[in-house]
Amino acid sequence: MRARPHTAAAAAALIAAAALGLAPHQAQAAPATVPLSSPQASSDLRFYDIPGSGGITLKGNVFTPSGAEPGRKYPLIVLPTSWGMPQVEYLAQARQLADSGYTVVSYTSRGFWLSGGRIETAGPADIADVSAVIDWALATTPADPARVGLGGVSYGAGISLLASAHDPRVKAVVALSGWADLIESIYSGRTQHLQAAGLLGAAGYLTGRPGPELQQILGDFLGSRLENEPAMIEWGRKRSASEQVDRINANGAAIMLGNAWGDTVFPPNQYAEFFEKLTGPKRLEFRPGDHATAEATGLLGLPNDTWTNAHRWFDRYLKGERNGVDTEAPVQIKSRSTGGYEGYADWKSVGSGGRERLALDGSEHVWANVDSGADGGIVLLSSVLDQFAKAPPAVSVPLLPRAFAAVWQSPRYDRERRVRGTVRLHTTVTPTKGDGTFVAYLYDVGPLGIGKLVSNAPYTFHGKTPGQSFGVDLDLFSTAYDVPEGHRLALVVDTVDPLYIEHNPTGAQLTFSSPRTDPSYVSVPLREQ
Repeated sequence: MRARPHTAAAAAALIAAAALGLAPHQAQAAPATVPLSSPQASSDLRFYDIPGSGGITLKGNVFTPSGAEPGRKYPLIVLPTSWGMPQVEYLAQARQLADSGYTVVSYTSRGFWLSGGRIETAGPADIADVSAVIDWALATTPADPARVGLGGVSYGAGISLLASAHDPRVKAVVALSGWADLIESIYSGRTQHLQAAGLLGAAGYLTGRPGPELQQILGDFLGSRLENEPAMIEWGRKRSASEQVDRINANGAAIMLGNAWGDTVFPPNQYAEFFEKLTGPKRLEFRPGDHATAEATGLLGLPNDTWTNAHRWFDRYLKGERNGVDTEAPVQIKSRSTGGYEGYADWKSVGSGGRERLALDGSEHVWANVDSGADGGIVLLSSVLDQFAKAPPAVSVPLLPRAFAAVWQSPRYDRERRVRGTVRLHTTVTPTKGDGTFVAYLYDVGPLGIGKLVSNAPYTFHGKTPGQSFGVDLDLFSTAYDVPEGHRLALVVDTVDPLYIEHNPTGAQLTFSSPRTDPSYVSVPLREQ
C-alpha cells in the first residue's frame, strides 16, 4: 500500500503554524483575567474563569450592553472558539452584538491554550461545557434564560450544532464553516483528506493538549490503519450533528449554516445534506473561499456579509425582530464566477435547470502512483486565490500525460453553462490490484486548453478482486461556477493528489470503461438560463 502521511503531515504542520501565526511557546500565553481599563477598550468587557464540565476551568470573556439597566435581562449568545484559537477570537463581533443589546460570552474551548482539560474534538465533555457556560452566564450576567443562542466558526460551529441537540434552552444557532458530518468532511470517498487532517492535528499540538482518544484517532487516520477504521468511523459519528438531527429538530432551534464552496477542511456537500434534514427555521449560505475565509474579515471588525446575516438571524429568533431574514429564500449562494447572490427555496432547487449528462465513452487506462499534474490545490491557499482573484487551480489539459490521467472532454459550448450544485460521476473501474485510490476533477477548459478547476473528489476502494470490474458513483464537491460560451468541460481522473492519502500499490493500474449495459457519464446540474 502506498501512503505517504509523514512528510505531508510535517508540511501541514508548517502550514498550520504560518496560517495561525503561532509558535509552540505561544501556547503558554494568556490574556489578563481582569476588566479592561485602557481608553480603547469598553468597560463592558471582562475576562473570567468560567467553570466547565467535570471541574475544569474555561478561560472566557463577557460583553454586556453598555449602560445595562439593573434587573433587566438581555438575550444571551455563547461563542465557543475555533480549533486552536484563544478566547479573543470573537472580540470584534461580540462587541457589535453587545452594542445591539446582547450579553455575549466567548470562551476558549477545552484543551486549548489556558482552558483546562484535553482536546476532546467536540466530544461529550465539550457539549457539556456549553451547558455549563450557559448555566454560569444565567447566574452571573444579565442573561435571559428564554433567549439563548449559540454561534461560532469552524470548531465553534460544530460544537454549537451538537449542543443544540442536547440543550433545549438554545433557540438559535449560527454555525459558520463548520461540519455536520465529520466523516464525510475529512474521510469522504473513504479517502483520508491528508492536508486537512494534518493541519488540524498540527494546530492542536501547537495550541493545546490532544486527549489520548484524539491522539489514537490521528495516528490511525494518518497511518492508514484500516483495521481500526470501524472505531474511527464510530468516533466521527458521535461527533456529527447529522447523527442527532432528530433531537435538533425536536428542540426546535433556528439553524443558520454558512460555508465556502472551496472549504478544504469541511467541504460543502455535508452541510447541504444536513440542511435538507432540518425541519425548523433554517438558512443555508454558500460563498466562494476556503475554510473560514468567508468570515475572516468580520472577525477583524470589517464589513462582512456572513456576519451581517448572522446578526440578523439572532435578531429575528432571539429578539423577535421582523427584519425579513425569515421571508427571504432560505438558500442563498454566491457564484464563484459572478459574485452575485442567488436565492432558492431549498437545496434541490439549486440545479433547477436540470442536469446535462456528458458521456464518458470508450476505455481509458492509467498507471497509478504518478501525479499527472491535475490536483485540487493546497489547503487554505488555492480556494482563497479563487475567492479574491478568481484563480482556481489550473492545468493544461492537452499536456496531461495520458499514461497517468484519463481525460474526456465535452464539445465547445455555444452558450454559457451555469453549473450549480453537485456534479455526479458514474463509471466502471477495473483494477489490477485489490486496493486503490483515484481522484476525479471537473475542469472549465478555455480555447488555449487551460483548464480551471470547477470541482473534484477522491475515491478509495479496498478488498476488490483484481481484474474484476465494479461500478462507482461519486459526488464531486458542490459548487457554483459559470462556464463561458466557447469553453468546454473536461473530466480528468488520476491517482495522486497532495490533498489526499492514496492507497495504490506499486505497479497498480486502473481501467475506466463504459459498458453498453451501464454507460459511464458525468451528470452536471445547471441553473436555468
